[in-house]
Amino acid sequence: MADDAPGKEQAAEGEEEQQRPPKQKGKHKKDKPWDHEGIDHWSIEPFTKDDNPGGLLEESSFATLFPKYREKYLREVWPAVTRALKEVGVACELNLVEGSMTVRTTRKTWDPYAIIKARDLIKLLARSVPAPQALKILQDDMQCDIVKTAGMVRSKEKFVKRRQRLIGPNGSTLKALELLTGCYILVQGNTVAVMGPFKGLKVARRVIEDAMRNIHPVYHVKALMIKRELAKDPAMAEENWDRFLPKFKKRNVPRRKPHVVREKKAYTPFPPPQQPSKVDLQLESGEYFLSEAAREARRRAARDEKQRGKGEEAKRRREEAFVAPKEKKLAADGKGEQQQQQQQQQGGGGDDVQALAASLKSKAKARNAAAATAATAQQGAARGDAAAAFLTPAARAAVEREGGGGEGRKDKKEKSKRKAAEAGGDAAAGGSSKKKKKRREGDSD
Repeated sequence: MADDAPGKEQAAEGEEEQQRPPKQKGKHKKDKPWDHEGIDHWSIEPFTKDDNPGGLLEESSFATLFPKYREKYLREVWPAVTRALKEVGVACELNLVEGSMTVRTTRKTWDPYAIIKARDLIKLLARSVPAPQALKILQDDMQCDIVKTAGMVRSKEKFVKRRQRLIGPNGSTLKALELLTGCYILVQGNTVAVMGPFKGLKVARRVIEDAMRNIHPVYHVKALMIKRELAKDPAMAEENWDRFLPKFKKRNVPRRKPHVVREKKAYTPFPPPQQPSKVDLQLESGEYFLSEAAREARRRAARDEKQRGKGEEAKRRREEAFVAPKEKKLAADGKGEQQQQQQQQQGGGGDDVQALAASLKSKAKARNAAAATAATAQQGAARGDAAAAFLTPAARAAVEREGGGGEGRKDKKEKSKRKAAEAGGDAAAGGSSKKKKKRREGDSD
């Protein structure tokens, strides 16, 4: 009977479990008394001074540093920042000695989240966001996010290239992202400041991080444009949009490595010989047994010798500029120059350009010499004509005979040849007439 007792208890527990009602999933989700059908749980309700008339119990403060180049601008806009923070009961301080900005709550602060907004404000001002744009962060529907991009890429060149890819040509890519996300985006140094609603901040951060991971922002821009068009159609609100979005396949293209052939050393099972230590080298040179003064003297002598050699080399290089180049000896006449050029061409010495230049020079010299001779003759003739005007007729005839003796002799030879030809013709004519007379006399006989 004692053995049957545990069995009966287990059977009773099993019956009780079957009688219990099944567990309802989500039974804690009951209707709240303030809920209604048209309620929007994501809407931000305005927080007024009447919601917290007692103020805050403790003081909170935040501080941030700013770069040196922002000091001048912050001094100009700080009165406007002070007036804007005074409306929400937050005090601010600009310390130019330390280069910091500080915000803290006061007894007049009624919004507990105002100090967080003020902290974001000084962060944006330190990251080169203009003051009129940064003051919009005090609005309830405006949030900010500062994305640090410096540690995402190791290489400085790649980082600069991908950051410029995010900006685009003339800022076109950045402007497209601002229009599609509804956010203000500023790329400054190693960070990217974003201001806008929560959904836009989420999209902008994903695009910026993917751009630093070598995914081009144009792909995201194209997908965001398609989503924007699909959101306008109420019939597509409950459907899946994946079939409309572009799918870009990632291609792993291996980099081309330079083909370097390394000579393989012959394998030896023995390790390489041990290199001599500094003490061993000193023992070999005998420096180990010298005193410190002798070692210093030896080192100084070696240093002086090295400096002397370098000084002589530098002096020789400086004196090279003052060494006159070797001059080429030219022949006396043009014919000798031509023969020298031909010999250089046949022997393979000299350049084609140099040979051409030498030939042009020789031709120019010959041309100048001929022109000088002609000019001298003309000047002599002109001088003779001018002097003939003052001579007597007998002297002028003598000058003409002296100057034109060769021409006179030629004229005389031609006249004598002409007279001889005429005399020969007359003799031939006379002979023929005598023969005719003889024939006539014979006929009459």
